[in-house]
Amino acid sequence: MDSDRFFKQRLQMVETQIKARGIHAPALLQAFIDVPRHRFVPDHDQPWAYGDYPLSIGMHQTISQPYIVALMTDALSLTSEDRVLEIGTGSGYQTAILACLAKEVYTIERIDSLQLKARTVLDELGYDQISYKVGNGFSGWAEHAPYDAIVVTAAPEDVPKNLVDQLKEGGRLVIPIGSRFMQVLFCFVKRDDQLQKTFLCHCRFVEMIQDD
Repeated sequence: MDSDRFFKQRLQMVETQIKARGIHAPALLQAFIDVPRHRFVPDHDQPWAYGDYPLSIGMHQTISQPYIVALMTDALSLTSEDRVLEIGTGSGYQTAILACLAKEVYTIERIDSLQLKARTVLDELGYDQISYKVGNGFSGWAEHAPYDAIVVTAAPEDVPKNLVDQLKEGGRLVIPIGSRFMQVLFCFVKRDDQLQKTFLCHCRFVEMIQDD
């Protein structure tokens, strides 16, 4: 997508952090090569944008380490015809990866200044199939439901019912569940209005906030 001084770092990131841990889907790997991760972090952190760790993006929020973004996206099993709901725009990096793989991306962020910053970068990079909303992630975005896939980038203590309701039959929901200090990342598949659960990994995300 852009020819820049970080291109070799992206290639190394894909080889050593993503492929080396067992993720091999060609379209997903290409998305991680194409998306300039350094554009989604503060300028002073750009030299560390491709490291194997999360980084602060301000407002007590973080950009997840590349492997976790890859693991979550891989579990969604996206196709080019899928419609995806993202809860937690954050930096916009996960949003960009989703936009490389899916037909439509709907993203919700509760902090308006954070989403504005992410949207500015995403618009500059030419992603035009993304719809944005500032709001409560627990409510989802019913107007555009049902979704083929939903990804949540903050941790509630349990799966929000609204998100289950907005997920298509056979759809995939990837979400961290747990308390502030102990969380588990799961992939759920909706079958006959029930969720079938697959463990992905232990993790630590920011808490998902229930606004009034």
